[in-house]
Amino acid sequence: MGRGPFPGPVPAYRRYMRDHDPRFPSSPGFWRSPLRGPRFTSVLGLVLLAGITVLFLTGLLSYAAYNPNLSPVNDQTPGKGLLGFYLFAWPTDPPWLYRLTQGVHVTLGLVLIPVLLAKLWSVVPRLFTLPPARSLAHALERISLLLLVGGALFEFVTGVLNVQLDYLFPGSFYPLHFYGAWVFFAAFVAHAVLKAPAAVRNVRRMRAGTEDARGGAEEDARGGAEGDARGGAEGDAEGDGLVSPRPGAPTVSRRGALWTVGGGSLLLLGTSAGRNFDGPLRATALLAPHGGPEPGTGPNGFQINKTAAYAGIDAAETGEDAWRLVVTGRTGTVRLGRADLLRLPLYGAALPIACVEGWSTSDQRWRGVRLRDLAALVGFDGDPPDVFVESLQRRGAFRHGALRANQVADPRSLLALYVNGAALSQDHGYPARIIVPAAPGVLNTKWVARMTFGDL
Repeated sequence: MGRGPFPGPVPAYRRYMRDHDPRFPSSPGFWRSPLRGPRFTSVLGLVLLAGITVLFLTGLLSYAAYNPNLSPVNDQTPGKGLLGFYLFAWPTDPPWLYRLTQGVHVTLGLVLIPVLLAKLWSVVPRLFTLPPARSLAHALERISLLLLVGGALFEFVTGVLNVQLDYLFPGSFYPLHFYGAWVFFAAFVAHAVLKAPAAVRNVRRMRAGTEDARGGAEEDARGGAEGDARGGAEGDAEGDGLVSPRPGAPTVSRRGALWTVGGGSLLLLGTSAGRNFDGPLRATALLAPHGGPEPGTGPNGFQINKTAAYAGIDAAETGEDAWRLVVTGRTGTVRLGRADLLRLPLYGAALPIACVEGWSTSDQRWRGVRLRDLAALVGFDGDPPDVFVESLQRRGAFRHGALRANQVADPRSLLALYVNGAALSQDHGYPARIIVPAAPGVLNTKWVARMTFGDL
């Protein structure tokens, strides 16, 4: 076939076809949806700007709650360097603190999935824009965009897999999600600095009603393509590459598309948030592990993350005659059977359990020996030190854990022997487990075998 009316040499013709032939993704005519445009993208972008900022901050709090400075016990992020600049001693008050921060983190992450997918769909033409870089500034923007898209997909996918307890990715979730979050958020900040002013201008124009009544009606009927084209013509560079020069027939208005995205987010909220609450709301968590009604009945009938069988616990090791708790400190080592522990003063505390996957239990009534009293048995009569706790657990992460001195000193921090008036079940950590207010679930070590007070 000939080149038709196009004048000029063959290389120029090829470049022209690459950039304008609607058969190629690099051509604006390839992307025909009339929904795409700077205003649609701006609304989604501002929602993500607020939501992802909250996600990042609650993620940092979750990281701090693991006491990663108690190295090398809890620190699964070696070489974090300046990334741990803000770490602090995680408090024990209020006792529901981690339940709140991690519940917000996970639930908000799920709710933002439809918004994120819609945002990526709305800007996908820009990923194929040619030439790849028109200047150094443009090249940096494109690199930040690739890191932003890749980081967002990585963080949300690994987060959802962790919530569902499906560890399909290589390596440990803990460092992957941590380092990935910093890469993603750095790209997110760069992108927000570049794009937020234009996004705010676009939304202000929408709210101010700068379009006439006819334009507004046409926008509803055609998805707003003309309005965005006019907005781009007015000098907003945000419109470049988003508004199709040959839009297809609309199937939904832009308002309808935004309502669809919002409806998807509300659906995810309604089917996942309930696992962070008590009572009837828990039954609404249809899409979440550990959601729904309380599992089973009786004093031990509440959520379990890892069963004794999964953790490789041998029932013979936990029997009255076989099991001994080894406690080591300044004055040496003592060995205590369950009967010995029962002769010590016992105290009670009503505390929840909250896990990194975002689920939590209601307050359970625990009874056992105070951690600070165990520290006193091995020479720490005053302010107790940090403690290293080892479990009989053979499989899974966090077989061991460490608690800070402020957590050991709290009178509600227990080596629990009973829950809700009955002895612990095997799955809940029999013969003894740690329970600490506001601590992540994995630091409430089950099947405790050894406790070492002092320098870790």
